Amino acid sequence: MTKRTQLALATALVAALAVGASGCSDAGGKGSAGGPAANPAAANEGKTLGGTPSKGGTLTVLSNQDFSHLDPARNWTMPTMDFGTRLLYRTLVTFKAEPGKAGSELVPDLATDLGTPSNGGRTWTFTLKEGVKYEDGTPVRAQDVKYNVERSFAPDLTGGPDYAAQYLAGGETYKGPLQGKHLDSIKTPDDRTIVFELRRPVADFSATATLPTFAPVPQSKEAGTRYDARPFASGPYKIESYDRDKKLVLVRNEHWDARTDTVRKAYPDRFVVVMGLKGGQIDDRIIAGEGADASAVQYSDMRPESAPKVLPKPDVKARLLAESQGCTEMLHLNNSRAPFDDPRVREAMQYAVDKEAVVTAGGGPALNEVATAYLPPALSGGRQADTLKIPPAGDPARAKELLKAAGKEKLKVTFAVSTGDKGKAEAIQQGLSRAGVEVVIDTIDPGAYYDVIGDLSTTPDMTLAGWCPDYPSGSTWIPFVFDGRTVKDKGNQGNYSQFRDGATTQRIDEINAMADAGQAERAWIALDAEIMKKSPSVPVLLERKPLLIGTNIAGAFGHPVWTGTVDYAAIGLKDPSKSRG
Repeated sequence: MTKRTQLALATALVAALAVGASGCSDAGGKGSAGGPAANPAAANEGKTLGGTPSKGGTLTVLSNQDFSHLDPARNWTMPTMDFGTRLLYRTLVTFKAEPGKAGSELVPDLATDLGTPSNGGRTWTFTLKEGVKYEDGTPVRAQDVKYNVERSFAPDLTGGPDYAAQYLAGGETYKGPLQGKHLDSIKTPDDRTIVFELRRPVADFSATATLPTFAPVPQSKEAGTRYDARPFASGPYKIESYDRDKKLVLVRNEHWDARTDTVRKAYPDRFVVVMGLKGGQIDDRIIAGEGADASAVQYSDMRPESAPKVLPKPDVKARLLAESQGCTEMLHLNNSRAPFDDPRVREAMQYAVDKEAVVTAGGGPALNEVATAYLPPALSGGRQADTLKIPPAGDPARAKELLKAAGKEKLKVTFAVSTGDKGKAEAIQQGLSRAGVEVVIDTIDPGAYYDVIGDLSTTPDMTLAGWCPDYPSGSTWIPFVFDGRTVKDKGNQGNYSQFRDGATTQRIDEINAMADAGQAERAWIALDAEIMKKSPSVPVLLERKPLLIGTNIAGAFGHPVWTGTVDYAAIGLKDPSKSRG
């Protein structure tokens, strides 16, 4: 597709999507001019589509990619985290399987309650439920949860959440259990009790325990990096077969007991994930809804060019989930080397990006809006700040001035994006060209993207990636995206800009030490504004999660915590006898 054709398509999309979308003023689409109903993509916001499922049948998931990591120690991207924790393994705590605000409520999962703090919030104790079993019928033990948390420290098992490393006492130097060493700050006095000793008070540690890090892995099942291909199931399903990049088949874990699990409904008999499809092909198949595709959902987002096939047609739009992701997508600038080690060059990028063009390339104003700060609206009082007050289309003249002052009037930079984001990349490329910046785009397979940009030996000058709160707290956002101490040679996550700033690090520690949660949240917002002035990254978009479902799908909703992805805990089929696969 040539740039000219891309521009023509984008212009057509804006015309198709602009109707009724002008009232949006925040990520939830709740603008002052009419609320969610004003946005055609938000018509199903907070709803469950298809009614209550019936038990049985095969639910098909159509995907353009393989899973990045199914190993719970390495699983930290959406929608893989949702898929793993709802179907394959359980965590100490989880979120309710409900749409809207109710889905943000914490509930016990493996544990009997949300954990008991002591020692001023530095010690947390969880007791496991009785009767929870693995796929072979053996009981889940506290020692297995401890072992998986320890695995998350292993240098070879990259990509997973960093919370354990940040919070647990002694985690600064621990290198995981693969060489036989265990972490003393996790104690298991018996098979059902696990105690975490933290280096500082963490008031919201219950929410931290929802992450895959806090799922069980028996030491006897350790397979290193090969565990990705065959996690040992503690959830309602187990892996029957997994042909990488082609197909994954899940069948029931007959030892899963619904009496121990108030969240997962486990309606289908089987889940079949078909991989390697093109995004537009997936959209067309689910829109048509023939054969097995009537019982299918899509794993990757609906393509922007499919929106005109969906939004003007009531029967198809009724099968569109498009919840706010609650995330901020950013253009990360590699601060570790020239030219972006110069703050003047980084500031120039803030002015050079044409965010309006990126909105268009991402599906138009029904599915995206311009981001003006790092923290998403849910973490900043419902509306993003606008510290720099740059026009949505950018200010290329000001960008040129800043580049001239830095002695960089002509620049050539590399830019890596996931294959599905090529349109957005081209919009950024064209915007930066107005300021004299030449951009070379490298597209990477979605399944490998985060591994490539997370390896410092292969990180390009610029990357495009979003960040989402793991739960509603600024502590899950700024420390992971802008604390220089989190940067790793391999498996780097969050701080893709490699921003290392002493003042920011000091303030992060000060905010983390605050006992008053309200005071801390206000402090995160203020720090967001200070970091914006240093421009390690450019906030670009706030997005919705557009996902189509088949005509035979029931119980479908986008989960509010997990970036609007389909909640696999509650989804199923209207008529299982009509499913295939």
